Amino acid sequence: MRQFRRLFGGVTDPRASNARHDLLEILFIALAATLAGARDCTEFVAFALGREALLRDILDLPHGIPSHDTFSNVFRALDPEALATVLYKFAKGFGIKGVLSLDGKALRGAYARGKRAVPLHMVNVWANETRMALAQRKAPNRNEAQGALLLLASLDLKGAVVTADALHCRPDTAAAIRARKGHFVLALKQNRAKLFKAASALIATARKPSRAAEKATSAHGRRERRKAVVVSAAQLGQAYGFPDLVAIGRIESWRSITAKSAEAKTRFFLLSRKLSAKQLLKTVRAHWSIENNLHWVLDVLFCEDACRARKDHAPENLAAIRKIAINILQVTPGPQRIRHKMLHARWNNDFLLKALAHMR
Repeated sequence: MRQFRRLFGGVTDPRASNARHDLLEILFIALAATLAGARDCTEFVAFALGREALLRDILDLPHGIPSHDTFSNVFRALDPEALATVLYKFAKGFGIKGVLSLDGKALRGAYARGKRAVPLHMVNVWANETRMALAQRKAPNRNEAQGALLLLASLDLKGAVVTADALHCRPDTAAAIRARKGHFVLALKQNRAKLFKAASALIATARKPSRAAEKATSAHGRRERRKAVVVSAAQLGQAYGFPDLVAIGRIESWRSITAKSAEAKTRFFLLSRKLSAKQLLKTVRAHWSIENNLHWVLDVLFCEDACRARKDHAPENLAAIRKIAINILQVTPGPQRIRHKMLHARWNNDFLLKALAHMR
């Protein structure tokens, strides 16, 4: 509990001074329940009732187990910046370097009545080297680009390379990353038609560019090979008003699925640091870790899209709790798969306590 208080101690209680249940005890139960697979406030209560003897060894609980309404009211009223700060503080303790993937994700269950097509939208940053969720921010009015700018402004990016898809291939996003002392590798598509055309022509006529090719690999029923080219392109940044652009990269890939012909794809990237072609291949591959190791885990293992918490700040706060749980499970020794660690946390009190002790 000491480590927990150190990490969550700065979270301000939004309730009146006569609230019966201690805020840190409520957050402790919610986090422990999430580690064991609980998805919402109702399941937090079910978890606590089933583990009451264990919880009383750690917590005071002078008024017993908090009710569903207590959990719900707390997460609705709690400042989402507070838990986002806890998430960032936890992940930052393991270092911020290597590739950071920036991407948006909808909370598909968090929609107002009659507005299923426009659920809450979050922007996440994933640290590929430590395999941790680094930060999150709600996209205002579902504007992912604006949410990314607000999120980047709060991070220390020194020594990191930020990757993002073509939605974030914007001068203001590039400037925000460089302002926080990071570098960028941004996907370039024809939504920036003039720059895309110039980049394609520059690579086609470049002399002695950096080149690299990977051997064909086979996995999950498909076979793939890739090759990359990187050329200097500072003149394009000046000509098209793209800050700190120093190089252009191109990756060509061929993918074939069993009994089907190969599919070719060409992608372009803007770089603020001239990586070698080999480094570009690794960096672009690393970007997709946010889909496989964060978004997939949130949807499939933590059932994030099925969570119907939608009022006030509840969706953001529960999203932060889920990401903190993922980070804890990542650093807790045990089974390799997150799913198996969650099962251990559900069935084994010793493993659950060991996981909670890994907060720093």
